[in-house]
Amino acid sequence: MYRLVNKTKLSLLQGDITRQSTDAIVNAANSGMMGGGGVDGAIHRAGGPAILEDCKQIISQQGRLPTGEAVITSGGNLQAKHVVHTVGPVWHGGLSSEPELLASAYRQSLRISVENGLKSISFPSISTGAYGYPLKLAAPIALETVIDFLNRDESIKEVVFVLFEDKTYQAYARALEALLPETA
Repeated sequence: MYRLVNKTKLSLLQGDITRQSTDAIVNAANSGMMGGGGVDGAIHRAGGPAILEDCKQIISQQGRLPTGEAVITSGGNLQAKHVVHTVGPVWHGGLSSEPELLASAYRQSLRISVENGLKSISFPSISTGAYGYPLKLAAPIALETVIDFLNRDESIKEVVFVLFEDKTYQAYARALEALLPETA
């Protein structure tokens, strides 16, 4: 499923983000950036030790990565040349700035990609796994934030949401159809 936003192709697909060949893939990292479970662990395993070394260097220079911020590293052994690491919010019922922090994670990932001259980026569903953000709330925030960014900046040519599970794909498909209905 895809839509054109401004001049950018925005796609949804079900699959494994570590296999994407976009310029960058986004890692839903924790603030320590040392790998972990879920998407984070999969990216570190597939990308090899170079990504971890880059993360250690960033942490030694600036400390832990705050929620809603993003940094970029090499892609190590991945097909993607870069990994954008961002920290999404842990769900606490929605009253602890979670929507704003989730939007910021997507926005900052796009900003750092543009700053580094990247033309394509793949996102997972940030914060909807171990961090417990409800899919039906997270998917519209993710898509609205990306669509808003793409309407203001034409430098990224392709954004792909790579969604691991069918239920995640379906939630994003419903949200995308609600935001950008398919025209005949």
